[in-house]
Amino acid sequence: MNTKANKVEIKKAVEAAYGVSVEKVRTINVRPDRKTKFTKTGIQHGKTNAVKKALVQLAEGETIDLYANI
Repeated sequence: MNTKANKVEIKKAVEAAYGVSVEKVRTINVRPDRKTKFTKTGIQHGKTNAVKKALVQLAEGETIDLYANI
């Protein structure tokens, strides 16, 4: 998920990709974790990427078949 996408863009993308109607979209911004690695040459610091998660509530009676294209 693009971290700059808003709820309206997420709703339109899900409706276009899966052909369902979306009632509600909730988003979660997950901040990056700091990582430390101890090596022979010293300590290396880094971090993971920030991500955005989206929880999408569909209309009553609609489902998304995840295994249709397998």
